[in-house]
Amino acid sequence: MSAHMSAAVRREALTKPWNALQIFQGKNILSRLPEHYKKFYWEWQKTPKAPVHYVPEEGNWKREPNGEIKPVQKICIKFLQPKEIHEGIWGGEAIIKGFYKRKQYVRRMPRYWVPTLKETSIYSEILDRYMNIVVTERTLSLIDEHYGFDNYILNTPPADLMSELALKLRREMLLSLAQGTLYSDNPGKKEDLLNKYCNHIIPIEEAEWFGLTIKEAATKQKNIEAQANVPVPLKESFRQEFVEYLKTNKVDMDEIKGEISSSTSGSNWISSLNPFGKK
Repeated sequence: MSAHMSAAVRREALTKPWNALQIFQGKNILSRLPEHYKKFYWEWQKTPKAPVHYVPEEGNWKREPNGEIKPVQKICIKFLQPKEIHEGIWGGEAIIKGFYKRKQYVRRMPRYWVPTLKETSIYSEILDRYMNIVVTERTLSLIDEHYGFDNYILNTPPADLMSELALKLRREMLLSLAQGTLYSDNPGKKEDLLNKYCNHIIPIEEAEWFGLTIKEAATKQKNIEAQANVPVPLKESFRQEFVEYLKTNKVDMDEIKGEISSSTSGSNWISSLNPFGKK
């Protein structure tokens, strides 16, 4: 039994690694988030990023120019993500913290390497608008490699996009494709774009959750649960039960209305003026 359970746990760790995150465990509201959002968050925050600031070496061993064989050190360079990185699209670049030495016998000094940023105008054919976005030279090169801004945003993994702005734009594109709201005044252009990006059309329920931060996802889940748990007045439930009873028993509503009107019309009109009489 334990071996079966361990195999199930290993299989879940391979198929759903996002369930191992501590923020999604327990009885808090984050544990009740949809599975597709947990998968997105794992891909955004925990999956390895494409190497940008270093060139990875293949294999486990390498031969030095002097003939000496040494092991390959596969160490990823850590970088810093300031809040400004989420206000633009940096193409996977970030701030690198390190040291430099001006002279051989001088103590090394700390240094930060910041990518060159520029503000440029970018057009999205799905959203049909121009946007002024702070980008890097690598971002522009990646847009050219993907033959357009929309292809770059939709085909790049969330971990390499990093930016919340890029994920919000991708969410807006996915919603436009899922709902079919793009180019409502141009059916021909709309049909061409839907065929062009057909591989990125996902259910609306998943598109609504894509690109949300943890705080935004928790707020959305809280609102959904609050709407589902709104107390229903008893008269509404009784009315619904009575309607269902009439439908199942095939009671004629016209006959019931006629009986009610005949019973009320036959009563004495003086009784209606008596304040102490039965209504």
